[in-house]
Order: sequence, then structure tokens, then C-alpha cells
Amino acid sequence: MILYIAEKPSLGRAIADVLPKPLKKHDGYLEAANGDCVSWCVGHLLEQAEPDAYDAQYKSWKLEHLPIVPEQWQLKPKANTRSQLTVLKKLVGKAQQLVHAGDPDREGQLLVDEVLSYFKVSQSKLASAQRLLINDLNPSAVTKALKQLRSNREFIPLSTSALARSRADWLYGMNMTRAFTLQGRKVGYQGLLSVGRVQTPVLGLVVRRDEEIAAFQAKPFYEVLAHLHDPHAPDNSAFTAKWQPSEACAKWQDDEGRVLAKGLAENVAGRISNQPANVLSVEEKQKRQAPPLPYNLSALQIDCNKRFGMSAKEVLDTAQSLYEKHKLLTYPRSDSRHLPKAQFSDAANVLKAISQGAAELLQGVDAPDAKLKSKAWDDSKVDAHHAIIPTEKVANLNALSHRERQVYLQVARQYLAQFYPHYLYWDTRVSVEIAGGIFNASSKREQQAGWKQLFRSNRSEESDNDDEDSSGSLPKLTVGQALWCDRGEVVEKITQPPKHFTDATLLAAMTGISRYVSDSDIRKILKETDGLGTEATRAGIIELLFKRGFLQRQGKTILATDAGKGLIHSLPLSATLPDMTAQWENRLEAICQREIKYDSFMAPLLQTIEQLVHEACQQLPTALAGVKAAKPAFAKRRRSSSPRKTASGSSSRSQSASASKAAKGGSTRRKTTAKSS
Repeated sequence: MILYIAEKPSLGRAIADVLPKPLKKHDGYLEAANGDCVSWCVGHLLEQAEPDAYDAQYKSWKLEHLPIVPEQWQLKPKANTRSQLTVLKKLVGKAQQLVHAGDPDREGQLLVDEVLSYFKVSQSKLASAQRLLINDLNPSAVTKALKQLRSNREFIPLSTSALARSRADWLYGMNMTRAFTLQGRKVGYQGLLSVGRVQTPVLGLVVRRDEEIAAFQAKPFYEVLAHLHDPHAPDNSAFTAKWQPSEACAKWQDDEGRVLAKGLAENVAGRISNQPANVLSVEEKQKRQAPPLPYNLSALQIDCNKRFGMSAKEVLDTAQSLYEKHKLLTYPRSDSRHLPKAQFSDAANVLKAISQGAAELLQGVDAPDAKLKSKAWDDSKVDAHHAIIPTEKVANLNALSHRERQVYLQVARQYLAQFYPHYLYWDTRVSVEIAGGIFNASSKREQQAGWKQLFRSNRSEESDNDDEDSSGSLPKLTVGQALWCDRGEVVEKITQPPKHFTDATLLAAMTGISRYVSDSDIRKILKETDGLGTEATRAGIIELLFKRGFLQRQGKTILATDAGKGLIHSLPLSATLPDMTAQWENRLEAICQREIKYDSFMAPLLQTIEQLVHEACQQLPTALAGVKAAKPAFAKRRRSSSPRKTASGSSSRSQSASASKAAKGGSTRRKTTAKSS
């Protein structure tokens, strides 16, 4: 008997649907006509044991017990899914062949592997286990995936990396949370001070942005515009050019080159009024802009927040529903924006499905060309899963919720863009001399709309995809041409503070976290990795900070609470910056690539945690003195489509509950080494 172990029931049913019929439905699994069975986990069936499971003597928190490091790691069954674990144990014992069908990512690999390890499956059976990678739940895609099974042993490094990450987050989160909660009590703060490897640097981003805005002092600056025309040409020859201050003006400019002296600007404007002008240079280039790549999860979340005001979690939940329930999208937790070349053969069918189910996207535009192959198809940039795209199933938009319809159309349009030619335009840049000063102007003239036809209905989104600014139209000009400056105009502007974070900009900051790092080596690592958090966890991390009362919303704006600010100012700086998580992710990726082993990651980590805990015990978090405990902003509980994913940068959803319980009591024996089990 072959046993397929899926990550969730929806995936299990998709696999069973392509096995020999009729299917027999049992409690917790499906049986095919040939005797093969399909069962499933329900997210993580196992979770890290609570600290008191290791040693019951630590029912109350004490600083002298820290750091807490299990000598032999323990997993325990989750109470609400214990029955499914029992079903799997019986089936695994009976099976001659195991097929791992967890989601195609690091966490999905560990989720099933840890269950097999917990059951103490024989080495011979583990050695023959196979891996099934599914990105699309439609029957044709599942059938194709079943013909491309790989050895599960190929993915051992992926599982080991996820295991190391899980344990490291437990060690860091549990020890730091206990240390700062205990120290917080000494200054009168009575709430739980939750600390996490990812969640805390995210909170740090918001706190520092809020404080930068609060400290910002607006100041005026001045630009000078020259209103020009060709006295020998028709009336439509008029245009404006902007003054480019010379080096002699540097002492009246700020660091960004803005002129702060109004008198200087007025003097320039006066000198150029009613004066001849001469064209110094004219540069005209044909430029092209490729279609935007298909979505990964973060890019989809960012665009849906900008266009529809959806939170990151709302986008994830909606995309998950379109994947599992409606089978209209491929795997949504993808970190890739590229597609395997083999998938190009399915393009015609996908385009046909879009044109039938979402015809509104193609109204008033040219038909897509299924023969065009954009830069999205690139095997070197696709690993376990590819970009989020529509499936070959025809959508019934009337059967979708409002949000499902919005997200599906957003993904479908981005996929359609791959089958349109480049956007072509002429970029013109002109330099003019007036009374010894240099003035520049530029314009952009469309030559071929290409893929931009699809985005005309949403001008703000079109500009987001446009990396060039247009300064209006320019007349035909030649070098040496004589012009006339009718007048100079001084335009007063006010410097603007940075904007508060929204879901979209905070997600963008997490994915592009390297911009917030000064260390060049760390910045390089972060550019090469996925940033802060993963595609699967970023939405949850943001939501968790709201639930724990460290963040609050004002409309679309995200702000830090007093408790959030106090926590950041109480922690060591290293705990509030992304540098540490960058180093972790770099080494976790090295485990995936078989470059280092588990112990090489854990040993220095333990030293870091011991040092941070020692620092925490040496000083009081005075920034929290007088701050009321955060009131968690608990939203109405919704069923999660994937219970395994965490929101905290910790090892499991139970981390939050563990910390809350631990605040009332519970710990483990202190050790200085951790053994891999």
C-alpha cells in the first residue's frame, strides 16, 4: 500500500481525486480502489514541548534559570489534532511505500518529516520515501506531479534547516521573553513582553519611523522654473525647464541639493526673465519596459493593499481560499516571481481560461500572444515553488466573494502581462542655458503601449509599474537653437517627513530590509535572502504585533503603541535590528545547500542567547516605567487555512500561548548545549 501524506485535507483530497476510483472515505483518510491511501496532517500535528515538560520544578519564572536550553528536544502532540496523529500512525505502520506531500517549502518539508521521526519509522522505509511537489490542486497538475516524484532524501537539508530555525526561535523567544517580562515587572510593567527574532525588528522599524516623523522639522525650499518658447515657432512651442544650481550655490543647499535661500532663488528668477536662451544639448532615446513579473506573495500583498486596502493577512487568506477551495490559483505562499520553462506549454490553456472566466480584463485591449515568452520563465530562479498564477480552471466570478474576485483578477492580469510586448517610449532630455545658468527639461512620448494596455484602468497602479517620470511634452528642439525665456518663476515647497507605515509599505520594508542596514556585509546577505521573515510568515508577524498590543491602526496607517515603543527602547539594540536574523537566514540557507551542519548553526546561536540574557539581567527596562500593559487588539477569531504557519518569527503557533502560560509559571532545566534529535 502506498500512503500519501498531505499537509492539509484539501491537498489530500486533490491527490485522492486522481487515484483509481471508487474512493472509500474513512475517518482521517481516503482509500483508492487499488488500496492506496491518502491521509494528511492539519498543519503541524506536533509542537515544541513547554519548558515545564522538561523540568517541573520551574513553575514560576526566575532570572537565575536563564537561559533555558533543552538537553534533548521534545515534541508533543497538539491536543486538538491528536486523533489525526493516531490515524496517521496506524497507516504509516501498514504502508509499504510513503509519499511525502507537504507544501513545497522549508516548513512544509519539516511538517511531515517530524511526524515520521516521531513515529520512529524504520530507516529502510524512510530511505525509500518519495517526495511529491504540488503547486496546483487541479487534477491535470496533480497527475503531472505524480509522474515526477523524487526521493524524499533529497530534501533532508531543507528539513534540517527548518528544524534548526524552529529550535532557534524557541530558544530566543522563550528566553528573551522571560528575561524582559521579569525585568519589566521590576519597573512596574505588568504585561507580557514578547520578544522574537523577526517580530521585534519589525516593531523596531515602526518605532523608529514614528520617532523620525515626530522629530521632523519642516522647512521651505525653492525651485526656479524658466518659462520658455521659440519666438519663431507656433504657439505650441512653450515649455518649462528647472534650474540646476551650480557648485557655487552649495552653501545655500541642504544635503539633498535643495535650495533653502529664497533670496537666491528670487535673484535667479529675476536674472532670467525676458532673456534669450540657448539649447545646449538634446538627448532622445528609445526605451523599453518589460512587463512586471508574476506575483510572489509579498508583491501580491503590497499591490492589494495599495489598490484595495486589504491587510497582508487578508490577502494571504483570500489567496489560500482561491488555491484550496476554488482551485483557481497556484500555491500562494510562494517566494518566487518566476516560472519554470516547462510551464510555458500550459500557457495557452491558462490564457484561454482567463479569457473565458475574466473577459473584463481584455476589454478594449489587444489579445494576448501565447507565443511570447517574457523573462518570467527562468528555471534558475525557481526552486520548490513558482510564482502565483491562475490555473487552467475557468473562474466563475459570480461564485467568488468580493475579495476573492479582486485578488483573482489581480493575479490574472499580472499573468496576462507576460504575453504582451514591451512598453516602448521615446525619452527626451534637454539642457538649456539662460543668463549663465543651466536649466533642464524632460519628456516621455509613448511609442507602443504593449503590456500597459492592461493597466490603463488604474492610473495609480500604472505609475507604480512605471520607473520613469514624465515632465510633460517638449517641442522639437535642436542643439544651438535660440529660445526666449518669458519669465522666471520661484516655486516654494516644504520638506516632507517620511510617511507612517501601512501594510503595503511595511511589507515592502520587510522584503527590502537591506535598505535599513548600514553594515555592508549584512546588507549583502539580506539582498540575497528573502528579507525579514518569509512569504508565509510576514502577514502573521504584523498581525501578531497588533494582537500583542505593540502596534495599532489609524485607518491604513500603522503606529507603535507606548508599550511597543517602551519595549524597543528597553531591549539591546541588536535585538531590535534585522542584522541578527539576516545572519541566521544566511546560515539556515547554508544548511539547505549542504554547506554547513546543524551544530555549526546552533553552537554560536547559544552563545549569542547567553550573552543577550546576561545583558537583560544587568539593567532595568526603565523605558517601560509608568507604561500601562499593552491591551492586545484581538480580532474576531477566523479559521486559519494553514495552522502551521507562525506569526511571531517563532517555531509554532503555540509560541504565543507558551509565553502566556510561562508568564504564570513553567521553565526547564538550564543546559549549555543542545543535541539534535
